[in-house]
Amino acid sequence: MKSCYLPAVLLAMAMFAVAPFRLMGAPDILVANATPGVLLSYKIFYYHVPSAMVMFLSAFVCGVASAVYLFKNRLAADRLAAAAAELVVVFGLIVLVTGPIWARKAWGVWWQWDARLTSTLLLWMIFMAYLLVRRFGGQGAEKLSAAMAVFGMANVPFVYVSVNIWRTIHPTTQVIPTLAPGMRGVFWFCVLSFVVLFGLLLALRARLEQRRADVERLYLLADEE
Repeated sequence: MKSCYLPAVLLAMAMFAVAPFRLMGAPDILVANATPGVLLSYKIFYYHVPSAMVMFLSAFVCGVASAVYLFKNRLAADRLAAAAAELVVVFGLIVLVTGPIWARKAWGVWWQWDARLTSTLLLWMIFMAYLLVRRFGGQGAEKLSAAMAVFGMANVPFVYVSVNIWRTIHPTTQVIPTLAPGMRGVFWFCVLSFVVLFGLLLALRARLEQRRADVERLYLLADEE
């Protein structure tokens, strides 16, 4: 397993180094709901949307692993859930930073309290709460935080379809399927780059949790002696 880390790191570095050069050739388009007649660069789209997709993926990994821990009491699943929760927060922060930057240019405001933006913020706060409960919740915090992760995972489909159910300034889910041919390849390359980074960080963070558990077990053995 350890032999895979270096190639994965090199691959992630190479893909993120190549991405800006691929973005240069991607076309600009007229953004929906933008100021009439204003042609805006869509380049931040290639970072904002993939980071949101990976945030959702992290939430699903955390929720499924937490469910396994709740019903099977497998500690390895709990460690994986903790690692994935941190990545929800990291990639969610990227989403919440790049989104307002894009919105300010496209819509003239930094933030709109519409369904997609508000539900994304709430999803991010759920997993922030997961980490806080896990760290400071005391005895039984792992079980409580695991239940919160399952609840957070259940909110992901709601966040995704919210733009299709309520009137919102945010573009609908039909944007990705209708991408222009010149954008499609660049977009999926960026998505793959984020997924590779996610897989690498998840594996490293889960391994760190395993090492931490090993150290705590050694301390307990030393105290018993």
